[in-house]
Amino acid sequence: MNTSARSTTSHTSRPLPPPLADPQPRPLPPVDAIDAQLLRLLQDDGRIAITRLGEVVGLSPAATHDRVARLKREGYILGYEAVLNAEKLTSGLLVFAEISVNDPAPGIGRALKAAMQVRHEVIECHEVDGRFDYLLKTRVADMYAYRDFVASVVWKLPGVREVRTYAVIDEIKNTSRIPV
Repeated sequence: MNTSARSTTSHTSRPLPPPLADPQPRPLPPVDAIDAQLLRLLQDDGRIAITRLGEVVGLSPAATHDRVARLKREGYILGYEAVLNAEKLTSGLLVFAEISVNDPAPGIGRALKAAMQVRHEVIECHEVDGRFDYLLKTRVADMYAYRDFVASVVWKLPGVREVRTYAVIDEIKNTSRIPV
C-alpha cells in the first residue's frame, strides 16, 4: 500500500480575472499641501509678494518663486486680474439668458460662439446639455441695453429659436475662486 500523500490540487494555467474596478475612481490630489496653500493665498491676493507668500507657507523666497512658476507652467494658475465694481462702471445689471437653437448643426454653434467671444456684455457663455443649448451670463447698464444686445446680436444669429431671460434681483454669492 502506498502511503505517500498525493496532491489533489489541480495546477492549471488559467489567467486571473482582472481586478475589480473601483466604481468611482478617486483622482489623486493634483497638488501637494504647500501648493494648495499657495493657490489659496494667491486667490485671496494675487498681488502678494513672493517673500510674504514664502513666509506664510514656510519656504524661502527662491523655493516659493520656483513653486509658483511651476504652478503657472503646469496650468494651475492661468493669470491674475483685478476684481472691478460693475455698478461703478455702468454694468450693474446682471442678466442670464438661456438660448435654444433650431438645429445643433456645427455652423450655428460656430456663429453663436464667435459672436459671444467679441461682445463685451457677455461675461460667460456655456454650451449646455438639457432643455436649452447655451447659457449666457451678461453685464449691462440696464434692461434697455440688454434688450438692445438681444435684438441686435442674439436674434440675428442663425437658428436661434428661443431666448429666455433672467434678470438678477440680488447677487447672493459671486466668486471665481476654485476650492483647493
